[in-house]
Amino acid sequence: MSCFRVLLCVIFPPLAVIDKGCGSFLIVCLLTVVGWVPGVLGALIICREAD
Repeated sequence: MSCFRVLLCVIFPPLAVIDKGCGSFLIVCLLTVVGWVPGVLGALIICREAD
């Protein structure tokens, strides 16, 4: 995972997973609405598994 992708996961989680599919995007959006930290963790996990 690139440094840019990690930075994007921390700053704006839904944008980091937009290329991973609609389901991943929706999950991270919902987690980000619930709280910023769950959104960041979800985005990092999804980006790490996809690489």
